[in-house]
Amino acid sequence: MKLVTFTHSGTTRIGIVRDDAVVDLAVAAPGLPTEMCAFLAAGDNALDVARTAADSGDGQVALTDVQLEAPVLRPPKILAAGLNYKDHIAETGMDAPKIPIFFNKQSTSVTGIGKPVHRPLESEMLDYEGELGVVIGKRCRRVPKERANEVIAGYTIVNDVSVRDWQLRVPTMTMGKSWDTHCPMGPYLVTPDEVGDPHALDLKTEVNGEIRQSTNTRELLFDCFDLIEHLSTAFTLEPGDLISTGTCGGVAVAMQPPNWMKAGDSVCVTIERLGALENPIIDDPTVTWIG
Repeated sequence: MKLVTFTHSGTTRIGIVRDDAVVDLAVAAPGLPTEMCAFLAAGDNALDVARTAADSGDGQVALTDVQLEAPVLRPPKILAAGLNYKDHIAETGMDAPKIPIFFNKQSTSVTGIGKPVHRPLESEMLDYEGELGVVIGKRCRRVPKERANEVIAGYTIVNDVSVRDWQLRVPTMTMGKSWDTHCPMGPYLVTPDEVGDPHALDLKTEVNGEIRQSTNTRELLFDCFDLIEHLSTAFTLEPGDLISTGTCGGVAVAMQPPNWMKAGDSVCVTIERLGALENPIIDDPTVTWIG
Protein backbone atom coordinates (compact mmCIF):
# COMPACT_ATOMS: atom_id res chain seq x y z
CA MET A 1 0.00 0.00 0.00
CA LYS A 2 0.93 3.61 -0.54
CA LEU A 3 -0.17 5.26 2.68
CA VAL A 4 -0.49 9.04 2.67
CA THR A 5 -1.43 11.97 4.82
CA PHE A 6 -3.46 14.46 2.80
CA THR A 7 -5.53 17.62 3.11
CA HIS A 8 -8.92 17.94 1.41
CA SER A 9 -11.88 20.23 2.07
CA GLY A 10 -10.07 21.89 4.95
CA THR A 11 -9.17 18.79 6.98
CA THR A 12 -6.06 16.62 7.12
CA ARG A 13 -6.33 12.85 7.43
CA ILE A 14 -4.82 9.62 6.11
CA GLY A 15 -5.55 7.52 3.06
CA ILE A 16 -4.26 5.05 0.50
CA VAL A 17 -3.23 5.98 -3.04
CA ARG A 18 -4.80 3.78 -5.71
CA ASP A 19 -3.97 4.74 -9.29
CA ASP A 20 -5.12 8.38 -9.69
CA ALA A 21 -7.18 8.53 -6.50
CA VAL A 22 -6.82 8.61 -2.75
CA VAL A 23 -9.01 6.29 -0.71
CA ASP A 24 -10.10 8.50 2.19
CA LEU A 25 -9.96 6.15 5.16
CA ALA A 26 -12.09 8.53 7.23
CA VAL A 27 -14.90 7.60 4.83
CA ALA A 28 -13.98 4.04 3.81
CA ALA A 29 -13.04 2.88 7.33
CA PRO A 30 -14.36 5.47 9.81
CA GLY A 31 -13.32 3.44 12.83
CA LEU A 32 -9.63 3.88 12.09
CA PRO A 33 -7.45 6.69 13.48
CA THR A 34 -7.09 9.62 11.10
CA GLU A 35 -3.48 10.48 12.05
CA MET A 36 -0.56 8.35 10.83
CA CYS A 37 1.27 7.68 14.11
CA ALA A 38 -1.97 6.65 15.82
CA PHE A 39 -2.89 4.50 12.82
CA LEU A 40 0.47 2.70 12.89
CA ALA A 41 0.23 2.23 16.65
CA ALA A 42 -3.14 0.51 16.13
CA GLY A 43 -1.19 -2.42 14.71
CA ASP A 44 -1.62 -5.07 12.05
CA ASN A 45 -5.38 -5.23 12.46
CA ALA A 46 -5.66 -1.56 11.44
CA LEU A 47 -3.55 -2.26 8.36
CA ASP A 48 -5.81 -5.18 7.43
CA VAL A 49 -8.91 -3.02 7.83
CA ALA A 50 -7.32 -0.33 5.67
CA ARG A 51 -6.50 -2.83 2.91
CA THR A 52 -10.05 -4.15 2.90
CA ALA A 53 -11.44 -0.61 2.82
CA ALA A 54 -9.20 0.31 -0.11
CA ASP A 55 -10.39 -2.74 -2.03
CA SER A 56 -14.02 -1.74 -1.49
CA GLY A 57 -13.73 1.31 -3.73
CA ASP A 58 -15.43 3.56 -1.16
CA GLY A 59 -14.29 7.06 -0.28
CA GLN A 60 -12.21 7.81 -3.36
CA VAL A 61 -11.02 11.36 -4.02
CA ALA A 62 -9.11 12.37 -7.14
CA LEU A 63 -5.40 12.72 -6.42
CA THR A 64 -5.43 16.05 -8.22
CA ASP A 65 -7.98 17.38 -5.71
CA VAL A 66 -5.89 16.77 -2.59
CA GLN A 67 -2.72 18.22 -1.11
CA LEU A 68 -0.31 15.47 -0.11
CA GLU A 69 1.46 16.22 3.16
CA ALA A 70 4.46 14.50 4.74
CA PRO A 71 3.26 10.92 5.42
CA VAL A 72 4.15 11.38 9.11
CA LEU A 73 3.46 14.99 10.01
CA ARG A 74 5.40 14.95 13.29
CA PRO A 75 7.62 11.88 13.74
CA PRO A 76 8.30 11.19 17.43
CA LYS A 77 11.99 10.89 16.54
CA ILE A 78 14.02 11.66 13.41
CA LEU A 79 17.24 9.64 13.50
CA ALA A 80 19.58 10.29 10.59
CA ALA A 81 22.64 8.24 9.65
CA GLY A 82 25.86 9.91 8.57
CA LEU A 83 28.69 8.59 6.38
CA ASN A 84 26.74 5.52 5.25
CA TYR A 85 27.73 5.28 1.55
CA LYS A 86 31.33 4.60 0.54
CA ASP A 87 31.39 7.22 -2.23
CA HIS A 88 30.13 9.90 0.17
CA ILE A 89 32.74 8.88 2.74
CA ALA A 90 35.40 9.17 0.02
CA GLU A 91 34.30 12.67 -1.05
CA THR A 92 34.45 13.89 2.56
CA GLY A 93 37.97 12.54 3.03
CA MET A 94 36.94 10.87 6.28
CA ASP A 95 37.44 7.31 7.47
CA ALA A 96 34.63 4.80 7.18
CA PRO A 97 32.87 4.43 10.54
CA LYS A 98 33.14 1.15 12.42
CA ILE A 99 29.64 1.54 13.84
CA PRO A 100 26.69 3.61 12.58
CA ILE A 101 26.88 7.37 13.12
CA PHE A 102 23.62 9.13 14.00
CA PHE A 103 22.37 12.64 14.58
CA ASN A 104 18.91 14.04 15.28
CA LYS A 105 16.79 16.31 13.14
CA GLN A 106 14.02 18.12 14.98
CA SER A 107 10.47 17.03 14.17
CA THR A 108 9.56 20.62 13.24
CA SER A 109 11.89 20.32 10.23
CA VAL A 110 9.42 18.01 8.43
CA THR A 111 7.63 19.22 5.32
CA GLY A 112 5.91 17.52 2.39
CA ILE A 113 6.07 17.17 -1.37
CA GLY A 114 5.82 20.44 -3.26
CA LYS A 115 6.28 22.55 -0.14
CA PRO A 116 9.07 25.16 -0.26
CA VAL A 117 12.41 24.54 1.43
CA HIS A 118 13.66 27.73 3.04
CA ARG A 119 17.13 29.02 2.26
CA PRO A 120 18.34 30.63 5.51
CA LEU A 121 19.09 34.33 5.66
CA GLU A 122 22.11 33.39 7.80
CA SER A 123 23.87 31.12 5.30
CA GLU A 124 24.40 30.48 1.59
CA MET A 125 25.61 26.91 2.19
CA LEU A 126 22.33 25.07 1.59
CA ASP A 127 22.84 21.45 0.51
CA TYR A 128 20.67 18.49 -0.50
CA GLU A 129 20.99 14.86 0.60
CA GLY A 130 18.68 12.34 -1.07
CA GLU A 131 18.03 9.40 1.25
CA LEU A 132 15.91 6.30 1.82
CA GLY A 133 13.70 6.73 4.88
CA VAL A 134 12.44 3.92 7.12
CA VAL A 135 9.35 4.45 9.27
CA ILE A 136 8.90 2.32 12.38
CA GLY A 137 5.54 0.61 12.81
CA LYS A 138 5.84 -1.17 16.15
CA ARG A 139 7.07 -0.11 19.55
CA CYS A 140 10.24 -2.13 20.06
CA ARG A 141 13.55 -2.50 21.89
CA ARG A 142 16.70 -4.64 21.37
CA VAL A 143 15.60 -5.84 17.93
CA PRO A 144 18.13 -8.23 16.34
CA LYS A 145 18.97 -7.61 12.71
CA GLU A 146 17.22 -10.77 11.57
CA ARG A 147 13.92 -9.52 13.03
CA ALA A 148 14.20 -5.85 12.07
CA ASN A 149 11.83 -6.29 9.14
CA GLU A 150 9.05 -7.07 11.64
CA VAL A 151 9.02 -3.52 13.04
CA ILE A 152 9.07 -1.55 9.76
CA ALA A 153 5.80 0.11 8.73
CA GLY A 154 7.18 1.20 5.38
CA TYR A 155 9.65 3.22 3.38
CA THR A 156 9.66 6.79 2.12
CA ILE A 157 11.91 9.36 0.48
CA VAL A 158 13.79 11.91 2.58
CA ASN A 159 15.83 14.95 1.63
CA ASP A 160 18.20 15.58 4.55
CA VAL A 161 18.63 19.28 3.77
CA SER A 162 21.76 20.65 5.44
CA VAL A 163 23.14 24.08 6.25
CA ARG A 164 26.79 23.17 5.96
CA ASP A 165 28.53 25.96 7.86
CA TRP A 166 26.11 25.62 10.77
CA GLN A 167 26.58 21.84 10.63
CA LEU A 168 30.37 21.82 10.58
CA ARG A 169 31.32 24.62 12.96
CA VAL A 170 30.42 22.64 16.09
CA PRO A 171 31.00 19.00 17.15
CA THR A 172 27.28 18.14 16.96
CA MET A 173 25.26 18.60 13.78
CA THR A 174 21.77 19.33 15.13
CA MET A 175 21.71 23.07 14.38
CA GLY A 176 22.82 22.56 10.78
CA LYS A 177 20.30 19.79 10.16
CA SER A 178 17.13 20.98 11.87
CA TRP A 179 16.00 24.24 10.30
CA ASP A 180 12.27 24.47 9.61
CA THR A 181 11.39 22.84 6.24
CA HIS A 182 14.74 21.00 6.09
CA CYS A 183 13.31 17.48 6.24
CA PRO A 184 11.08 17.01 3.20
CA MET A 185 9.63 13.50 3.19
CA GLY A 186 7.11 11.64 1.04
CA PRO A 187 5.15 11.50 -1.08
CA TYR A 188 4.05 8.12 0.26
CA LEU A 189 4.76 5.65 3.04
CA VAL A 190 5.05 2.45 1.00
CA THR A 191 4.51 -0.79 2.90
CA PRO A 192 7.25 -3.46 2.80
CA ASP A 193 5.18 -5.93 0.77
CA GLU A 194 5.06 -3.43 -2.09
CA VAL A 195 8.72 -2.39 -1.83
CA GLY A 196 10.32 -5.83 -1.73
CA ASP A 197 14.05 -5.70 -1.01
CA PRO A 198 14.83 -2.23 0.41
CA HIS A 199 18.49 -2.81 -0.39
CA ALA A 200 18.05 -2.96 -4.17
CA LEU A 201 16.49 0.43 -4.95
CA ASP A 202 17.85 2.99 -7.39
CA LEU A 203 18.13 6.50 -5.93
CA LYS A 204 18.64 9.75 -7.80
CA THR A 205 18.79 13.42 -6.78
CA GLU A 206 18.34 16.18 -9.34
CA VAL A 207 18.67 19.95 -8.99
CA ASN A 208 16.90 21.84 -11.79
CA GLY A 209 16.90 18.61 -13.81
CA GLU A 210 20.65 18.03 -13.42
CA ILE A 211 21.51 14.69 -11.84
CA ARG A 212 23.71 15.32 -8.81
CA GLN A 213 23.41 11.97 -6.99
CA SER A 214 22.89 8.47 -8.35
CA THR A 215 23.24 5.22 -6.44
CA ASN A 216 21.51 2.03 -5.37
CA THR A 217 20.65 1.22 -1.76
CA ARG A 218 22.74 -1.94 -2.04
CA GLU A 219 25.70 0.44 -1.53
CA LEU A 220 24.67 1.28 2.04
CA LEU A 221 27.51 0.61 4.47
CA PHE A 222 25.06 -0.25 7.25
CA ASP A 223 21.71 -1.39 5.86
CA CYS A 224 18.23 -0.63 7.20
CA PHE A 225 18.21 -3.67 9.46
CA ASP A 226 21.68 -2.89 10.88
CA LEU A 227 20.47 0.59 11.78
CA ILE A 228 17.37 -0.66 13.59
CA GLU A 229 19.40 -3.18 15.56
CA HIS A 230 21.90 -0.50 16.56
CA LEU A 231 19.38 2.16 17.59
CA SER A 232 17.03 -0.16 19.45
CA THR A 233 19.92 -1.40 21.58
CA ALA A 234 19.90 1.91 23.40
CA PHE A 235 16.31 3.16 23.33
CA THR A 236 12.76 2.29 22.43
CA LEU A 237 11.64 2.88 18.87
CA GLU A 238 8.02 3.95 18.44
CA PRO A 239 5.42 3.96 15.66
CA GLY A 240 6.11 6.89 13.35
CA ASP A 241 9.81 7.23 14.17
CA LEU A 242 11.76 8.10 11.02
CA ILE A 243 15.21 6.65 10.30
CA SER A 244 16.97 8.40 7.43
CA THR A 245 19.62 6.02 6.17
CA GLY A 246 22.29 8.41 4.86
CA THR A 247 23.24 9.96 1.55
CA CYS A 248 25.55 8.97 -1.30
CA GLY A 249 28.25 10.93 -3.12
CA GLY A 250 27.46 14.01 -5.15
CA VAL A 251 26.49 16.55 -2.49
CA ALA A 252 27.02 20.23 -3.23
CA VAL A 253 29.66 20.75 -0.54
CA ALA A 254 31.99 18.29 -2.32
CA MET A 255 31.78 20.02 -5.71
CA GLN A 256 34.56 22.34 -6.92
CA PRO A 257 33.40 24.98 -6.36
CA PRO A 258 30.45 24.03 -4.14
CA ASN A 259 27.15 24.43 -5.99
CA TRP A 260 24.75 25.42 -3.22
CA MET A 261 20.99 25.43 -3.60
CA LYS A 262 19.52 28.90 -4.04
CA ALA A 263 16.12 30.53 -4.31
CA GLY A 264 14.44 29.53 -7.54
CA ASP A 265 16.00 26.07 -7.63
CA SER A 266 14.00 22.85 -7.56
CA VAL A 267 15.36 19.67 -5.99
CA CYS A 268 13.86 16.26 -6.73
CA VAL A 269 14.77 12.96 -5.06
CA THR A 270 13.52 9.81 -6.79
CA ILE A 271 13.69 6.30 -5.36
CA GLU A 272 12.58 3.22 -7.25
CA ARG A 273 9.12 2.01 -6.12
CA LEU A 274 8.75 4.97 -3.74
CA GLY A 275 8.02 7.78 -6.19
CA ALA A 276 9.55 11.25 -6.41
CA LEU A 277 9.88 14.02 -3.83
CA GLU A 278 10.24 17.48 -5.36
CA ASN A 279 10.51 20.78 -3.50
CA PRO A 280 11.20 24.35 -4.60
CA ILE A 281 13.80 26.47 -2.83
CA ILE A 282 12.82 29.95 -1.62
CA ASP A 283 14.44 32.54 0.61
CA ASP A 284 13.27 32.11 4.20
CA PRO A 285 10.24 34.38 4.64
CA THR A 286 10.09 33.92 8.41
CA VAL A 287 10.10 37.01 10.64
CA THR A 288 10.21 37.14 14.40
CA TRP A 289 7.03 35.78 15.93
CA ILE A 290 6.01 34.67 19.41
CA GLY A 291 2.88 32.82 20.39
